[in-house]
Amino acid sequence: MKTSTLSRHMREGFKNLGRNGWMTFASISAVMITLLILGVFLMMAMNIQHLVQTVEKQVEIRVSLDVTADDATVKKVEGALKKLPDAAEVRFVSKEEGLKNLKESFGDKRDYLNGLEKENPLPDTFIVKAKTPQQTGALAQKIEAIDGVKKVNYAEQTTKKLFAVTDVIRFVIVAFIIALAFTAMFLIANTIKLTIIARRREIEIMKLVGATNGFIRWPFFVEGALMGIIGAIVPIIVLSVGYASLLDFVEQQLALYFLHLLPIYPLMLEVSLVLLGIGAFIGIWGSLMSVRRFLHI
Repeated sequence: MKTSTLSRHMREGFKNLGRNGWMTFASISAVMITLLILGVFLMMAMNIQHLVQTVEKQVEIRVSLDVTADDATVKKVEGALKKLPDAAEVRFVSKEEGLKNLKESFGDKRDYLNGLEKENPLPDTFIVKAKTPQQTGALAQKIEAIDGVKKVNYAEQTTKKLFAVTDVIRFVIVAFIIALAFTAMFLIANTIKLTIIARRREIEIMKLVGATNGFIRWPFFVEGALMGIIGAIVPIIVLSVGYASLLDFVEQQLALYFLHLLPIYPLMLEVSLVLLGIGAFIGIWGSLMSVRRFLHI
């Protein structure tokens, strides 16, 4: 396609937005509202996924040695743990550090544990994390077989229930987002179709004077893409301002430091690209489906 022809199609696409004021406004409004709802649930889904991953990453295996284990045994077990291909992190906790942590957990009653330093009853331990949380069970079984390991604890039943719940959450999130995206496509595309159907006489006249199908289609494609993109810009601005306010409210006013929401960047960049892509795609697709009807292609 020549540059001059492409420029003509772009100009016509922009002009058509103004020529069909109310229908254009209705289409863009439908895009805005639908993409705003989709954007809200998309951001919720991404934050839920982030929280689920955060909880899963906290799953760890506590490997206890015998209380009488010497330094040679500790080094031997540590070397064996680090050689395991599924182990992502191996951290040694000495019996002295374990007693210190235990005292801290007792708070004001830590004095009850005074005197245990001379005959520390706690064993040396290792904290092991799997490369993926779902590998925890299999990794724990391999650790149990290591010579020198006395006990392996990773809350097996609790961990299995946790993974079962997180898998259900992921499935529900994906299913809901897909269903909402298809609903958005249907609503927006049909609104854009009404805009083009209202101009069917214009298309028929262009056909009668000998305009080619491509010549007729391109301005509508440009117009559809513009309606989709313009309709996505307002939701992006609203979501950016709203999410920034939510982050400030959660972190500053509620002080819920355990609720780690995703930072505004790159979250909003990713959401913006998705909404712009969906808006442009649905605008072009809706125009294509509608124009084809009157071109009898």
